Amino acid sequence: MANSFFGRDMAVDLGTANTLVYVRGRGIVVDEPSVVALHAQTRDVVAVGHEAKRMVGRTPDGIVAIRPLRDGVIADFDASEQMLRYFIEQVHRRSWLAKPRLVICVPTGITSVEQRAVKEAGYLAGARRVFIIEEPMAAAIGAGLPVHQATGNMVVDIGGGTTEVAVISLGGVVTSLSVRAAGDKIDAAIMAWLKKEHGLMIGEATAEDIKMTLGSAHWLPVESHADVRGRDMVSGLPQAVSVSTTDIRQAITEPLTDIVDAVRATLDQTPPELAGDIMDRGLVLTGGGARLTGLDDLIRTETGIPVHVADNPLTTVALGAGKCVEEFDALEPLMVKDTRSGR
Repeated sequence: MANSFFGRDMAVDLGTANTLVYVRGRGIVVDEPSVVALHAQTRDVVAVGHEAKRMVGRTPDGIVAIRPLRDGVIADFDASEQMLRYFIEQVHRRSWLAKPRLVICVPTGITSVEQRAVKEAGYLAGARRVFIIEEPMAAAIGAGLPVHQATGNMVVDIGGGTTEVAVISLGGVVTSLSVRAAGDKIDAAIMAWLKKEHGLMIGEATAEDIKMTLGSAHWLPVESHADVRGRDMVSGLPQAVSVSTTDIRQAITEPLTDIVDAVRATLDQTPPELAGDIMDRGLVLTGGGARLTGLDDLIRTETGIPVHVADNPLTTVALGAGKCVEEFDALEPLMVKDTRSGR
């Protein structure tokens, strides 16, 4: 009864690229891009999510479309709070009554100041209690790994802003690494390569499309080609160039190498017994980046460890955080302790 009075408990995967909201008893109810469109002068919200993403790179002078999170952390506090409030109101129409408990996922490497900013945004958006869970832990729970057992579970969560690599055992993170080489860096590498090799300027949305259609981390039996449209840097006119999967693989080598290096570095810090478990059972890839063709093959080739891609890598973290609100008392020990007094 208390749960319905206060509003249903919620879990939020507050990602650099996408925000997913899980509501207790209902599952994932919001899955939208982490984009907010604002009036440049008044900072009033014009649009949030899918509608705001369609405006990126297409807005008139008076409106700006921004992504309030960069590299997994809050870059624009007000816009993040407005976005969180919008998503909570999407779920709880009578927002003045809704005071849900909120579980928010954060990268492992964030500072206590950044962590406080996430919590503050949650409280301002209308939560009565805000709990924090580290993304790799949520990903491991969402992927169905036995996190409470004395066995090594390795998770590689490749999001938009960060790649989180962690080894989990006995309900805790034994060793972890958060690197800012993920989906955004891959998009930026594609943009930089086209600028350097073809003198072609493209936007973030086009780079993301190229990554989805032509991106690959490992050689393919059949290589394909596609035309890419952008603006010629010399003439300033629209132009199209033909690029192949081989070209794009070459373009994104650097961020992919950083991801593989992060996996190696984490394994290097892992106690021998747990490393043996991982050698037997393999690691799990989650996050949007896990969908990049051949990434599992690349990590397998470079590390010699079996690699499994989660069933639905985009929603694994949100489902794991959702399990925490469904089984709150049992899983609360896995969350980051709340040091804030008076809450």
